[in-house]
Amino acid sequence: MSRQAIALSRLDWTDKEPSMAERKTSTATDLADLGPEKSPKRNKYAFGCAILASMTSTLLGYDIGVMSGAVIYIKRDLKLTEVEIEMLVGIINLYSLIGSCLAGRTSDWIGRRYTIMLAGTIFFIGALLMGFSPNYPFLMFARFVAGVGIGYALMIAPVYTTEVSPPSCRGFLTSFPEVFINGGILLGYISNYGFSKMSVHVGWRMMLGVGAIPSVILAVGVMGMPESPRWLVMRGRVEEATQVLNKTSNSKEEAQERLADIKAASSSSSSSSNAHSVLKQFFLYPTPAVRHILIAALGIHFFQQASGIDAVVLYSPEIFKKAGLQSDAEQLLATMAVGFAKTLFILIATFLLDRLGRRPLLLTSVAGMVFSLLTLGLSLTIIDHSRPVPNWAIGLSIATVLSYVSTFSVGAGPITWVYSSEIFPLRLRAQGAAMGVVINRVTSGVISMTFLSLSNKITIGGAFFLFGAIAICGWIFFYTMLPETQGKTLEEMEASFGKFAPCSARHNPDIQLRTNNPA
Repeated sequence: MSRQAIALSRLDWTDKEPSMAERKTSTATDLADLGPEKSPKRNKYAFGCAILASMTSTLLGYDIGVMSGAVIYIKRDLKLTEVEIEMLVGIINLYSLIGSCLAGRTSDWIGRRYTIMLAGTIFFIGALLMGFSPNYPFLMFARFVAGVGIGYALMIAPVYTTEVSPPSCRGFLTSFPEVFINGGILLGYISNYGFSKMSVHVGWRMMLGVGAIPSVILAVGVMGMPESPRWLVMRGRVEEATQVLNKTSNSKEEAQERLADIKAASSSSSSSSNAHSVLKQFFLYPTPAVRHILIAALGIHFFQQASGIDAVVLYSPEIFKKAGLQSDAEQLLATMAVGFAKTLFILIATFLLDRLGRRPLLLTSVAGMVFSLLTLGLSLTIIDHSRPVPNWAIGLSIATVLSYVSTFSVGAGPITWVYSSEIFPLRLRAQGAAMGVVINRVTSGVISMTFLSLSNKITIGGAFFLFGAIAICGWIFFYTMLPETQGKTLEEMEASFGKFAPCSARHNPDIQLRTNNPA
């Protein structure tokens, strides 16, 4: 009898129901003998829930996209300085921290579903206020309101989507928030171009005000969503959680396995929360696995933004102006190309996440970003020092901006949200995801609020050389610190962390099986 068969027979002798991890380990070799496993069909109900939850991310995307063009006309209408423009564009990232910090506790209190509705409501109010802003102080206040809504949305969308997704397509579904961020950015760019023909006084107000429309659609869609099964179990509503799991799993057996794992995690969560607060578990008494998870989650958020993506997206017209495009129409059209490239490649990424895995896709993506950033820095430096400006340098600058946002969107963009939302254990997930968003927004805020000043100090080419160097550091961090999480259940995830050295066997369960069970 094979070792796997002996292991299965031993599991059958025990009263304890074998966990999903034990079943996978004991049957992996037998399954391999049957040939490649067929990919399960995507669960349509989970797919619909992920779509609706991820629509909240459109709010951030639209704001980022629309501000890139609106500031051209806001600056002319309100007679603002470059520093005031930097503050106006970037401050919303810091405002969003309030929403992100509140979202963890709010979602544990009222549920993930109603937190999504709250995010849409707050942003709706903020968008209307921005559209009717008479002056700079009022506009800054409106940005504050919208920022709180964005903070809520950024935290809750990936958490909810992760918790309703079956393991077989969790990467695909959890990448949806980034898809909708990019879709929102593209809508913002289109809005810029569409309203740019109006008077300066009215055009930018229309650009900002129509951002309220996605909030209304979101509020209607949330009414048809179920609550997160993990939140329901935490509240003792097991029967309702079972109903949701039956709808969002690929089989009844998988639903029962997910429910058993959630119950076990919830039981551990309850006992742990009585002994120590969540923050104590993170910072005072962390296990090696929790410490590793926290470093990985915060690090991936930091490097995603520190490599300069929001500087490119928010200041695309300014970058294209430096690259040699002089008219507003040329700059906005080139910016729309950025939006299309980001959206196209994020769609490609959604189909690769559960096929190639998080780690190889992320490392390939960041390597492409490094090459694009260094080439962009070189081409912009040549343009700065050349008169007349060579056409090939202008073309190279535009091409490398597009290649940068494309390589970002195919890996670093979606994987950041997928990875950071799936690696935390249940007892720490909401607060851990919120801390990741805090790092993401603070880093983004610093970059977007200093980019123009930095470009003036070290030249725009020098700024992109700096972003390229940061991206190189990010690649080293990802290679060293981030294990593969593809195919693991959320409750198995913690066992993948705790060692800080890259090891191919640790990332590949099949290699582990062959190592531990030699023929």
